[in-house]
Order: sequence, then structure tokens, then C-alpha cells
Amino acid sequence: MEIFEGWPLPAAIGALFVIVLLRAGGTYALGRGSREGVKRLLERRGRMAPQLARAEAVIERFGAPVVALSFLTVGFQTAVNLAAGVLRMPLIKYLPALVLGGAMWATLYGVLGLATVNAIIQAAQRDPVGAIVSVVAVVALLVLVEFATRRARAISARHADATEPILPDEAGQTE
Repeated sequence: MEIFEGWPLPAAIGALFVIVLLRAGGTYALGRGSREGVKRLLERRGRMAPQLARAEAVIERFGAPVVALSFLTVGFQTAVNLAAGVLRMPLIKYLPALVLGGAMWATLYGVLGLATVNAIIQAAQRDPVGAIVSVVAVVALLVLVEFATRRARAISARHADATEPILPDEAGQTE
């Protein structure tokens, strides 16, 4: 990331921390300020509706730690912050989770993310063809993992629909 090139690591982490606080806090505020509108829009478009429903369920059950830990995920973080706002999680619980999660994210991204980007840039400068082949291989692996995950979920869902649970009062009875 050229924007942080030449910055001392603590300054880059500090900038990332401010960015994540603004982004995640803004997502929370959007959800909090427009609870019904956001839910209707997401349901109508079908985008992020399943993630939002899952995030709401997890937040209702586990609360603020979910918000903090969501910063260690990719894709689920935005849904969790939006769901926290939609659920109107109290600020006294949300803000400490936001600060803790944002600090973890900024530190990890600052140390690992920037180092990875710099390593990729250096590798591409030394061997452009090798770098392209590596990127294509990583993308192919990610596509393969996604395909396998979706297939496993579909098989699991079909199996769950095909089997009918035996209720406790029906067990042992003969027809």
C-alpha cells in the first residue's frame, strides 16, 4: 500500500485504527439510525440478508465479544457492526468492543497486511511471471475451497431436509 510507504509502523497502525473506527462506527450508526429501512433494503435485494440474520443471532446470544472478535474475520465484520446497530446495542457495550476489535484489526493489518503487500511487490519486481503464477494459484485455491464449502452445505441441507426427526414421545411406539 503506497499510502503507508515510508511511514513508521506505529503511525501506520494508528492511521489504520482511525480508519477502522470511522468505518465500523459508521456502519453501526447506519444500522442504528435506520433499523427498519436497512432490514427491508437488505431483504429486498437479498444481499447480505443471511449474514445479517446470522450476525443478529450471534450478537443477541454473545453480545459485545462478538463485535470485538468480528474484526478478525473477513466479510462478517461489516454484517456484525450493522447488526449491532440494527439491534441498537447500547453504546456502553459497543464502544469498548469497537475499540478493542479495531485495535486488533489495525495491528494485524498493519503488521501482517502491509508486510504481505510489500513482499508481493518485491516478489513481482524480482520475478513478475512467478508472482502472477503464485497469485493465480492462490485465487484458484480460494475458488476451490469456496466451491467445496458450498457443495458440502448443499449436501448437508438436502440431508437435513430428507431426514425427519423422531420426537421423544414417538420413540418406542409401534403403529
